[in-house]
Amino acid sequence: MAKAGEIKSPYKGEDIDRRDFMKIGAGGVIGAGVIGGGAAALFDRESRLQVEDKVGMVRNYAVPDDTRYPEVVQIHGSNPDQTLRRSVELLGGISRFIERGDRVAIKPNIGWDRVPKHAANTNPDLVATMVALCLEAGASEVVVTDASCNDANRAYNRSGIGQMAYNAGAKVLLPRNDRFREMVLKGRLLDKWPVYTPLIFADKVINMAICKHHNLTRVTGVMKNWYGILGGQRNLLHQDIHTSIFDLSNFMRPTLVVLDALRVLVRNGPQGGSFSDTEVRDLLVVGTDQVAIDAQAAVILGNNPMDIGYLKMSDGIIGNADIKKVRFKEVT
Repeated sequence: MAKAGEIKSPYKGEDIDRRDFMKIGAGGVIGAGVIGGGAAALFDRESRLQVEDKVGMVRNYAVPDDTRYPEVVQIHGSNPDQTLRRSVELLGGISRFIERGDRVAIKPNIGWDRVPKHAANTNPDLVATMVALCLEAGASEVVVTDASCNDANRAYNRSGIGQMAYNAGAKVLLPRNDRFREMVLKGRLLDKWPVYTPLIFADKVINMAICKHHNLTRVTGVMKNWYGILGGQRNLLHQDIHTSIFDLSNFMRPTLVVLDALRVLVRNGPQGGSFSDTEVRDLLVVGTDQVAIDAQAAVILGNNPMDIGYLKMSDGIIGNADIKKVRFKEVT
């Protein structure tokens, strides 16, 4: 029986002697041989070359461009599983992005102690579908994790992501101090910073963010979602938040990007608090250009993309903030 104030683990039914398992309790997390020792035992090699470009270090998880397919798909639909599967097919199918044996890290927004209807975290059904797609493509391991802003224990539970990702076959990891390592980013603002290793020691990285209002940037989407790879005093970065988002998005070049606009937080972001702050939009934006996808997030929230500081900084360097410059397909 759980003690007062303790949250029972939702991850049940597995023999911890046979498979990695984590038990969530009031004191945080106890890992069973998943990752430890200050480095990544699960992702034990840095399989994506880290190189320096003119604006900082880059870890590139992208697949080669293929002009037969759109770079960005915007799809209308209320069913998370169907709309995500359809959008990935329009981009060339999951096998274009995930190869047999790949170790995949999925980075949703699991930052907040909120239920799905608050639209503060990524839709848990979308995360479960992406886990299933990666496993169907032959991924050897799929990790779902985030360095939460609120208590990770509660955020993983109340968001529904912990349970649904686990049920879909993912390894669900909560942040822990020994899973961070100082890395050199050489960005305009971010030079050296503690980085969350499960999200970077992978063969492929998928960013799954929710479209919502932010009180500092007006828009938060996939690029701001990279804040979840950082440890340390992230609040210090808010003093120049647009530059920090630029640095992070230059550092992380993802395999695939999903913007969840099924239910959108239109005010009082980034965590909201009232269901009345949300609106159902029944949209997904999926693709390979994270700047173009965040530009669509700006449009969904009623903003001009070039009025958003980090998008203006990123345009033409990391990606395109003008949707007319990318191969774009909208499906109703």
